Amino acid sequence: MSVEVLLKRFFKIVTVGCLWMYVIAALAKGPTYAYDIRKRIKEIFGFAPSTITLYVAVYNLRRLGLIKVVSEEPKIYAVTDKGINILNKAINYLEVNLSKMKNLVLEVSNGENKSSGDRPSS
Repeated sequence: MSVEVLLKRFFKIVTVGCLWMYVIAALAKGPTYAYDIRKRIKEIFGFAPSTITLYVAVYNLRRLGLIKVVSEEPKIYAVTDKGINILNKAINYLEVNLSKMKNLVLEVSNGENKSSGDRPSS
């Protein structure tokens, strides 16, 4: 596997693979149509999920009670308190683990974590 393929896979996982997070975050700006959720994701986060993928995510989030319909004609979605709570938990998880990764990389770049040879440290 090349580095380019690895990064492409990573970007897909943290965008489309975690689309529910972006949908909830986009709805945190206020209630809107499903199509506008896609536009908000593009404007805020720099990627636009496919229409079908977005609608599947919206359907699943609604079924889980993380978002709700606030108007049927036209259909307008809003985030629920449960949705905000779940998003905050996910963000916290990411922040904690990203902080750990940053600290490990910083240790290596500062020469603080040099191991002998190729043997793993215990």
